[in-house]
Amino acid sequence: MCLGFARHVTACVLSGYIAPGLRFGCTRTPGRHVTGTGPGGEQVMALRAGVKLLMGSGVLWRQQGIRALFATPRRKAAGSPTSHQAPSASDLNSFAFRSHTCGELRAAHVGQEVTLCGWLQYQRHDMFLVLRDFHGLMQVVLPSDADGSQLKQTMSAMPLESVLLVKGTVIPRPSGQENMKMATGAVEVQAKEVQVLNTCRKLPFEIKDSVKKSESLRMQYRYLDIRSAQLQYNLRLRSRMVMKMREYLCNQHGFVDVETPTLFKRTPGGAKEFLVPTQEPGKFYSLPQSPQQFKQLLMVGGLDRYFQVARCYRDEGSRPDRQPEFTQVDLEMSFVDQLGIRRLIEGLLRYSWPEEKGTLPDPFPVMTYAEAMQRYGVDKPDTRFQMKIMDVTAQMRPVTVGFVQEALSKSNGCVKAIRVPEGATYLKGKVLDSTLQMIREQYSQDVMVVFVRSDGSWKSPLGKNLTEELQKALAGAKAEDLLLLAVGPHDTACAALGKLRLEVASRLEECGVPLRDPNTFHFLWVVDFPLFLPKEENPEELESAHHPFTAPHPEDMELLYTDPAKVKPCAARVSGVQALVLGVSKLLNLCVASKKFHQFCDICSSDNKKVS
Repeated sequence: MCLGFARHVTACVLSGYIAPGLRFGCTRTPGRHVTGTGPGGEQVMALRAGVKLLMGSGVLWRQQGIRALFATPRRKAAGSPTSHQAPSASDLNSFAFRSHTCGELRAAHVGQEVTLCGWLQYQRHDMFLVLRDFHGLMQVVLPSDADGSQLKQTMSAMPLESVLLVKGTVIPRPSGQENMKMATGAVEVQAKEVQVLNTCRKLPFEIKDSVKKSESLRMQYRYLDIRSAQLQYNLRLRSRMVMKMREYLCNQHGFVDVETPTLFKRTPGGAKEFLVPTQEPGKFYSLPQSPQQFKQLLMVGGLDRYFQVARCYRDEGSRPDRQPEFTQVDLEMSFVDQLGIRRLIEGLLRYSWPEEKGTLPDPFPVMTYAEAMQRYGVDKPDTRFQMKIMDVTAQMRPVTVGFVQEALSKSNGCVKAIRVPEGATYLKGKVLDSTLQMIREQYSQDVMVVFVRSDGSWKSPLGKNLTEELQKALAGAKAEDLLLLAVGPHDTACAALGKLRLEVASRLEECGVPLRDPNTFHFLWVVDFPLFLPKEENPEELESAHHPFTAPHPEDMELLYTDPAKVKPCAARVSGVQALVLGVSKLLNLCVASKKFHQFCDICSSDNKKVS
C-alpha cells in the first residue's frame, strides 16, 4: 500500500540564543514583593506572582520567576495602534511605579511632576545623579536647601547601580549646560524625593559598553551583562522581528502556530541527541533536533500551513552559528514548489527586517552551490568583502617542483589562490603561523605564502619557479599584499582557502583594517546543493546533505542509480551574515521514498559504500 503525502516544503530561520517567553490565557494571582541577592552580591527586588496557564483541556499552574519591576505593557484595546508602531509612553509606564521612562523627557515636559525608576549610572559633585533605565538616561539635581543636605549625604555614599525611585519636577538645564549627546540633554529633574529601592554591592565590572570584559566574566554575570545597551537593543530587536514574522505568517498567509512536543523518542541519524532519563528504570526521552517529524504529520493531517518558534537541541560541539540549544522559526507548507517557498521566505525577511538596517533586495540574488564553493570555499558565502578564490592551475603547470607536479597529475588536482590586501603588513610571525597551522590540522592542507615586498618584488618558497604567467594571473597584487596558494584536490583546496579567507579577514579586522561592515547584510540564495555528501570521517561513505526526506531533482532521478554523488535536491538556502534559511521540497510519496532508500542502498552496497 502506498501512502500519499501532500507535496510540501520546509524552512527554518536560525535566530538568537535567548527566546522571549510566550503567554497564553494568562491570569495572575495577587503579587507580593520579594528580595534576594544575586551571584555578584547584588540585592534584587521584584514582584512575584502565580500564573495560571490554560492549554487545551488541561490547567497548568506554575510560579512565575522574578520579573522586572516594570510590568509588561497592557494588551491593546480596539482602535489602538497596531504592533507595527512603537508602544506609546502611556503603554510603557502602565502598571508601573513610574510616570515616565528616563529616556522620554523633553523640553515639552518642563514644569511637569514626574516619577522615575532606574539604576544609578553615575554621580558628580554630590549634586547631580544620572539615572538609567532600559530606555535612556536622565540627569537628576538634588535639592540645595537645608532639607536636601541629608539626602546629599546619603547619595554621596550610594554605590553605582543601586536602584532608585525619584520624584521631582522637570526643569530646563541652564543655558550653555545642555548636553546634546543625550536625548534628554535639554532638561533635568529637580528632585523632591529619592527612595532607595535596593542598594548595590560592589560589582565585578562597570555597566558600560566601553568597558571591555572577558566572555567568561560576562557569562558568569550574565544578568549584569544584559544591562548593557547593546544587549538591550539585541533582545528588543529580536522580539520585534519575531512579532513581525508572526504577523506576516498568520495574518497575511494563513499559517497556524502549533507547539510540538519537546520530549520525544530517539531518532538516530543527523546530530547526536540529548537524552532525558525518566523515573522508570531504563527508559529515556530524547530532546528533538527539530520538529521535523511532527510537522510532516501535521501536513498529512491536512493542516496545510504550519509554523512554530521552536527550540531545538543538538548534542554536538558549538559553532559560531549553532549552539547545543537554539531557536528557529520552523515552517511547513503543502501544495507548493521551491519557487513558492523562496518567494515566501523573501517576503518574510523583507517584512520583518528592521527599518534601521536598510532595505533588502527584491528578489534576492541567486548563486549555485558549485559557484559558492569555487569562489568562496563555503556554502554560506560572506559576500561583503572580496578576497575571492582564484584558479591558477593552468599557470602553475610549468612549475617543476615535485609536490606541485604530483598534485596536478591527479584528475582532481588543482592550485587555488587568494590575495590578501595589506596582508604582508599585518599578518606576520606567530599570527600567520597559527592561522596556517589551524588550516593544516582541520583540512590536512598545506598553504604556500607569497609576500609582495614594498618594492613590488615577490618573496616565495617557489623561488625561481614562480613563473611570469603566474605573476600576470595575480597582476592585481600590490605592494605589501599577501598571496596564499593551496595545491591539492579541488574540494579540499577550496574548503581550506574558504576557511582561511574568513580567518584572515577576522585577523585583519583585529588589526584595524575595515573589511566587513557589521551593519551591512548581503542575502543571496544558494541553489543546486548535492543531495549526498561524503562523510567527514570516512569519505568513502555518503550521507544526506540535509535530511533523508529531501526530494531529488526530477532531472537527476536516474542518477540515483548511476552516480548518486551528482544528484541535486529540490532545495535552496538563503545565506546572509546573521541569518540562514533553508527551503527543501520533500519526497512526494512513500513509493518514491522507498525507491530512493532501498534501490540506492543496493547500488551503494555493490560499490562497497554505505549511506546515512
